[in-house]
Amino acid sequence: MALGIDPLIGTKFTQQVGVQYPVIGGPMYPCSNPELVAAVSEAGGIGIIQPISLTYVHGYDFREGIRYIRGMTGKPIGMNALIEQSSNKYHQRMQMWVDIALEEGVFFYITSLGKPDWVVNKVHAVGGLVYHDVTGRKWAEKGLNGGVDGLIAVNERAGGHAGGKSAEQLYEELAEFNVPLICAGGIGDENDFVKAMKLGYAGVQMGTRFIATEECTASVSYKTAILNAKEQDIVHSERITGVPVAVINTPFIKRVGLKAGPIARWLLKGNKTKYLMRTLYALRSLYQLKHALLDEQGKKDYWQAGKSVEHIDRIEPVETIVHRFADRLDK
Repeated sequence: MALGIDPLIGTKFTQQVGVQYPVIGGPMYPCSNPELVAAVSEAGGIGIIQPISLTYVHGYDFREGIRYIRGMTGKPIGMNALIEQSSNKYHQRMQMWVDIALEEGVFFYITSLGKPDWVVNKVHAVGGLVYHDVTGRKWAEKGLNGGVDGLIAVNERAGGHAGGKSAEQLYEELAEFNVPLICAGGIGDENDFVKAMKLGYAGVQMGTRFIATEECTASVSYKTAILNAKEQDIVHSERITGVPVAVINTPFIKRVGLKAGPIARWLLKGNKTKYLMRTLYALRSLYQLKHALLDEQGKKDYWQAGKSVEHIDRIEPVETIVHRFADRLDK
């Protein structure tokens, strides 16, 4: 076996989580529809529920949405808990979603944008696992101090909130912590996958690659934009959440610009006002991104994607992608 990996046993990550292949279907707003989440798990990886996508974009009651996904796969699924300090109402809702997910048998969690302690406490109490999104050593230490079991190493090629370092730099920086590391960013084809595994990662997380699939309900316009885009077409906009987010550089993005305005920048620097400003950005972007997701005319060209677009050239079933990647570990 190349890389010393048996795909039926796998890496430390697959052994921990109980999946066949070291592939995570990354949580995406607004693209994580239930059918996509289920398809990644059913193919042998693990699909991750993004709760705001499930409820706000795709219209499911959270518990019923989980049960709908469960009806499509009996294999492990996970949940993303965005735990950035925000309003009390949002925090209470996230706590409720975590509680419901645990009640419904979801035992793998990815925490993002905050201190994961309270999620870890809830999940570990029932024998579950928590991995934490990090872009560098500082955040890794905070996550590990909070008791997380593994790290999602978000590099400079990622979609969503991209990091500032390469996959190689992040691995070198985080390897000494001796927990499973997941490469997030830049995985567009099987060559990218094998490269990440050879670096020493225990698995990969893919978002953009799974948008260009049959199971994703994103518009054909969105999927076509991913197929047509090149690495240099991916830019980072501060105007979605207040911190840089990777998007395709469409005419809409060029019109609105990439930088926050002077008042917004000032508010984003304040310890208290930054949360208000991010909330205002998020509310606006939730609406815009939701409507762009399903716009078949392509007029609402507001599309998140990572630099893995460089190696994505066709729309395929999720199973085809996961199995093709896994087959490369045998050669």
